[in-house]
Amino acid sequence: MKKLTKTTFGSLFLGLALAFVAVLSPLPAANVSAQCEPGELSLGNGVNCAKGEGTPTQLFGDGSIFTIIVNVLLFIIGAISVIMLIIGGIRYTVSAGDGNSVTAAKNTILYAIIGLVVAFLAFAVVNWVLGAITPAV
Repeated sequence: MKKLTKTTFGSLFLGLALAFVAVLSPLPAANVSAQCEPGELSLGNGVNCAKGEGTPTQLFGDGSIFTIIVNVLLFIIGAISVIMLIIGGIRYTVSAGDGNSVTAAKNTILYAIIGLVVAFLAFAVVNWVLGAITPAV
């Protein structure tokens, strides 16, 4: 039963991880400009074609590369914390009164809540620091 539970949770976690990757992966560009045609490529045009449209070019500020990366990572950390909170609740429910299982489930829930709090605080601190170091528009 224990191996079946671990296998089920492992499969669920792997499926959710693949779903997040599928959701966060960029879609190919629908239209290609004339300068990206094979006969028209030069070094400068190749760089512009590889960059694509809508790609952030600034490091800090609204819609910048750093902000997008940090927000995506914090979203993933928060999602993992919520998943672990659910797993801890399920482990607590199926522990059948076994003291070691109950303690392990409570620790899982505690650490998941701590992970959520840290993710929220990190999000707030990062956005506050980015707001403080970037010039107001």
